[in-house]
Amino acid sequence: MRRVVFNQKGGVGKSTIVCNLAAISASRGSRTLVVDLDPQGNASQYLLGAAAHDARPNLASFFESALSYSFREPAFDSFIHATPFENLDIVPSHPSLDTLQSKLESRYKIYKLRDALKSLSNYDAVYIDTPPALNFFTRSALIAVERCLVPFDCDDFSRRALYSVLENVQEIRHDHNPDLKVEGIVINQFQPRASLPQKLVDELRAEDLPVLASHISSSVKIRESHQHARPMIYLEPRHKLAQEYVALHDELNG
Repeated sequence: MRRVVFNQKGGVGKSTIVCNLAAISASRGSRTLVVDLDPQGNASQYLLGAAAHDARPNLASFFESALSYSFREPAFDSFIHATPFENLDIVPSHPSLDTLQSKLESRYKIYKLRDALKSLSNYDAVYIDTPPALNFFTRSALIAVERCLVPFDCDDFSRRALYSVLENVQEIRHDHNPDLKVEGIVINQFQPRASLPQKLVDELRAEDLPVLASHISSSVKIRESHQHARPMIYLEPRHKLAQEYVALHDELNG
């Protein structure tokens, strides 16, 4: 199964959700790949730590090869790096993705990622992290996957952005990828004791939007997880936050 975590709003936890779901998948014995399409490279740093800065070749190398006039492009698996975690690999990002975007758009390389992922046969699950914008890279991801997860962090600005995200996913589905489906809205940084978050969630459900039952709580523990470059299932598997990610993974794969 190929999944993308996408929201045009920044700071909603896309990279954290990608890496923690992928880590749980890998810990269960599934061969799992993360593709980091965000030039900021947060997912790459989360899974590789300091080694992310020197990871070569990377996703920028892949797209550079797509722009070359070579008759024989490198196999996609040559851009894949092992992480310190068993069964979990990554195609790391690089800041130069930003400068490549206009060239890739003008040369209409929008299907390159889809074709590359279809060429892989040795992964059970693929998770794609995306930048907080509807651009070439997010469109490439939405064309390349079967499922889309939308993080939602329970404020009114996020709610306004959510409708736009859902419309954009529908447009990609109609125009480019009929297999694409919004798998669910992930309630992230949830505060159960506050009235507004629960009110917003109830209203989204009343609109028949696909809100997932599993919520991810707000916790400072995730900062420690980022700092140590260890997803929660490896850092502290019995912590409430780790178990919430497990519940989310199982809900998606049940």
